[in-house]
Amino acid sequence: MRFITFSVGDSGAHLGLRRDADHLVDLTAAGLPRHLEALLAQGDEGLRAAAQHLAAARHVLPLSQVRILPPLTRPGKALAIGLNYRDHAAESQFDPPAYPVVFARYPSSWVAHGEALVCPRVSTQFDYEAELVAVIGKAGRHIPADRALDHVAGYSIFNEGSVRDFQLRTNQWTLGKNFDASGAFGPEFVTRDELPAGARGLRIQCRLNGQTLQDANTADMIFDVATLVAACSQAMTLHPGDLIITGTPAGVGLARSPQVWMKPGDVCEVEIDQLGVLRNPVVAEA
Repeated sequence: MRFITFSVGDSGAHLGLRRDADHLVDLTAAGLPRHLEALLAQGDEGLRAAAQHLAAARHVLPLSQVRILPPLTRPGKALAIGLNYRDHAAESQFDPPAYPVVFARYPSSWVAHGEALVCPRVSTQFDYEAELVAVIGKAGRHIPADRALDHVAGYSIFNEGSVRDFQLRTNQWTLGKNFDASGAFGPEFVTRDELPAGARGLRIQCRLNGQTLQDANTADMIFDVATLVAACSQAMTLHPGDLIITGTPAGVGLARSPQVWMKPGDVCEVEIDQLGVLRNPVVAEA
């Protein structure tokens, strides 16, 4: 199933399921939760109820009439992974990590599909990063790697926009990774049954103004999804709706010669096979 969080007018967030290329079923109008986090917390029962409403095909809306929101609007945790592709670690002049590099990403730092990425007024080093997102569906702590994928409900797309000069001023990356509206998330959440196990073997690309600047495969990750879930759960309980943003491959603007930065007027697209395309214009900070 392919979930879309959306709004119509001032109705607030609604949860929908894509019915076809042009329509969705409004699950909230049918009595289900407004937020994907709440539905995932209901476990298999919630997903079965969503599937039943999709089959009934009531409360159908044209996609052209809705505003798409990030798939999850209030995750308890969003954990981002650094240097998780060997070629990206090499271009960044780091040794491949022996243990996942984890930092926090906050909801104020991302926008939905179609909304504008904001180029900060204090920097011109605004970089793109194509990434796969794994979404937790079942709570757990100290999760073994061989059972970790049972805790993943599905996947989405992230553009982990980074303000490089602020990121690299210290050894701690949080500030440069959390400028307001510097990243993007969406457009859909796709349940795991529609994808290969661990979303492995999917082509991942980033295009800036139509030019392909990143082109890799999720099979190239140093730490796969199962390993990341297991590692993060050693430190904290993972809950339904938590995000693991799994890292970017080579080709980032920082490592290019000459360097390439996102700037006002650009359009950035991240595409992952079977997940879709996340597209955002870039504007200057007001």
